[in-house]
Amino acid sequence: MCDYSLLHIQSRAAQVGDRLVSTSFQNTISRGFAAAGDLNTAVCLLPGTEIAFDGAVEHENHLGSAIVRQPATVARFRQVDTANPYVHHDALEFPDGAIVLLTKLLQGQHATVLQLPAAPRSAQEADEQKRVETVA
Repeated sequence: MCDYSLLHIQSRAAQVGDRLVSTSFQNTISRGFAAAGDLNTAVCLLPGTEIAFDGAVEHENHLGSAIVRQPATVARFRQVDTANPYVHHDALEFPDGAIVLLTKLLQGQHATVLQLPAAPRSAQEADEQKRVETVA
């Protein structure tokens, strides 16, 4: 359910009202979200899930060499580069159009799940909401 790099980590689906924290997961090179009270379980978001951070969002730049501060505190979860199975897909899209990979988020940032995506009304919408599956 989560990005391919977290396939071997215990995970669960996000629910409205969940308190999340950005974290690194043991024995992986990835960062993502965990429940504030359980840092060993990845909380997986569906594309279209909306979250609100407690403050401005800090993340590494695309080279990992500097910290960038995103002033918006709300974001929508989405996936990018889904045609390339061996890269990170999980990302946040901010109101200004900026897209930040979850694995670039600095650790320890708190957020709340505001809204899950609407149930698909058609097969096409279902395909658009489908998560990237296990990569062989």
